Amino acid sequence: MVKYLKWVGIITGIILLAAVGFFFLGNFTIGYTPSYNKIINADLVYTDSGRPEEAYDVWGDAVSEKEAEELLQTEEGRAYLSEENGAVQVDEEILDLGRKSFYEETFGNEVFLTDVMGILDGPLSIYDFMKAIVKLAGNPTDNLQVELPKTVTIGGITLEKGTMIDTGLDVPRGAVMPLGMPITVDRGRVKAGISCALCHASVDMKNNGNVVEGATNTDLNTGTLMALASNSASYFTHTDVENLENYVEDVHRSVETTKGETEPLPDIEALETAVDETLMKWPPGFFDATIDMEANPTQVSDSFTFGDHPYSWSGMGMAGTFRGLTTLNNNVQAQGADAIAQSQISEELLDIDPEVYLGTLLQNAANENFRYDPESDQLPSEFFAGVDPHPGQPGVNETVKLPTFPDVSIISPQGYVASSPGRGVNEQNNSMSAFQNTLVPPKPHREADESTLARGREVFHEGGCVSCHAGRFKTNNLIIPVDDIGTQPSRAKALEATEKVWDEPLIYSPDTPVPVPEDATIIKAPTDHIEEKQKDLGFAHGKSQGGYKVKGLAGVYWQAPYLHDGGVAVGPNKNKDIGIPGTLLQGIRPDPYNSMLAIVDRQLRQQVIEANRSSQDLQDINIEGIGHEFWIDEEAGFSEEDQEALIDYVLSLTGEREEE
Repeated sequence: MVKYLKWVGIITGIILLAAVGFFFLGNFTIGYTPSYNKIINADLVYTDSGRPEEAYDVWGDAVSEKEAEELLQTEEGRAYLSEENGAVQVDEEILDLGRKSFYEETFGNEVFLTDVMGILDGPLSIYDFMKAIVKLAGNPTDNLQVELPKTVTIGGITLEKGTMIDTGLDVPRGAVMPLGMPITVDRGRVKAGISCALCHASVDMKNNGNVVEGATNTDLNTGTLMALASNSASYFTHTDVENLENYVEDVHRSVETTKGETEPLPDIEALETAVDETLMKWPPGFFDATIDMEANPTQVSDSFTFGDHPYSWSGMGMAGTFRGLTTLNNNVQAQGADAIAQSQISEELLDIDPEVYLGTLLQNAANENFRYDPESDQLPSEFFAGVDPHPGQPGVNETVKLPTFPDVSIISPQGYVASSPGRGVNEQNNSMSAFQNTLVPPKPHREADESTLARGREVFHEGGCVSCHAGRFKTNNLIIPVDDIGTQPSRAKALEATEKVWDEPLIYSPDTPVPVPEDATIIKAPTDHIEEKQKDLGFAHGKSQGGYKVKGLAGVYWQAPYLHDGGVAVGPNKNKDIGIPGTLLQGIRPDPYNSMLAIVDRQLRQQVIEANRSSQDLQDINIEGIGHEFWIDEEAGFSEEDQEALIDYVLSLTGEREEE
């Protein structure tokens, strides 16, 4: 009881501190970055030419300290390493900014999440989350359970008052807020934002509740948390709402389009219900990052990024600084956290007029200041211009239009980059890339002797795994056509429509301040090193059906379930915990060993596929667990001992040289 009261006092003090900050400053933000003594892999660094020795990144070309010293002796070398050439210096300052940004930077997405989507205006409020944290009394959790204060029906599912909602939010030992969820008090309104750490750092309950930086939060329940928001319909482009006209019930609730015609807005409740139904189908640990109006969430990736280019499931992060990692980071921070920013290209990407698109997003905004009334005399764009926190920039987040905006490019499939005023263009994204590339996965919670690992390495070669999963980080850094890999094809074409608004990869130099001055230096990012076929596969351009990148295997232990749709999941009991229905949908974490066994054993995989296909919900969101049919089993001439050795070897990989 004493310990409980202590934590009540601590959290009450933080709330009072926020109130004082609001009184004097107008707003106050509380973020959480764990101290190094709470980080399990804090002392792990790659050896032998690892990223910590990198002094500069020049469009993905890593320049060591020794190389930089030599280059800086010549005029040509100094020009090559200049910011005017796009070079990014990697030093302690940028790594410190990257780590802090990883945990605390939201780029202002609390405005969309709270004021528009209403993540705290549904049945769960900030009070309910804080109450759950107080109950922890300083103890850690990898799944903050929050009590539902009233009975609600969400997406056709009734949740009774008192139900404990599995949020999947991770709270480290002694912390007073979840990882990756900074809280802002702005003009009297409490807002929740998200940072990278929400999905890409994890509390390890087997290691005293400390944090694994870069590990996937495999049970983060994003679908349910968004479905519980009051205006989750603002995220409709990430679901399977194929045509807004299907949800029109009152043709008089209309807006004037950009063509001067009149189009009705969808019914608020009908659209909300449809979006909620899809979001409630997402398994824990899954997220749909694309706006293709297809329901195809996939499991969150890890952030053990060094050597694992190109980035994202499709490999779309293939150009730009840090070998395209900054492009991926920007995609998450921009498109993934602010649907409003796509309004200027909604016609081309979604076949939705920009006024209809914007009116749909804002017609039920949680904050009445952002709520559009179709009965008013204003166009949705005119209304939004009056409440936009960053006039002149896309959406409500802190962003910078690129020179080709609203067109998109290979270095920004959104046409803009997330950047905060007072920083340089893309500075925070670059800093997070530099930081992520220093993260080394810790060893797994599974013992294997040296002879087993040695045999596993032999099987890895004998079975042909090395033909794709090659080298130090077990990837050939290529994108494989979807028909060749055979995995669920929906996600492979998710970026297909970007070809309609494709342009040159122009960006401002890294030393350009935000806001961007009129005389800013514009650079064309080099792309000569990228094969046209690989570009087409990554974006499903041309005649390509798209593809999936070859995943690097360093740290794969920390990411189960597996495959591009996240469909290969087996729990601790491999005879019962089969597929997503037998694991995540039952509150059971996929076991890395058994899930990897289902990757290489055709009989177990077939059981997984059948279990997944037994769920209509999983069929609706394109999760099957099919493809990647490269077997290490009895039929392929391998014993159970060979299988065990192979899996122990793969799960032990951290990217060190001696593992090659």
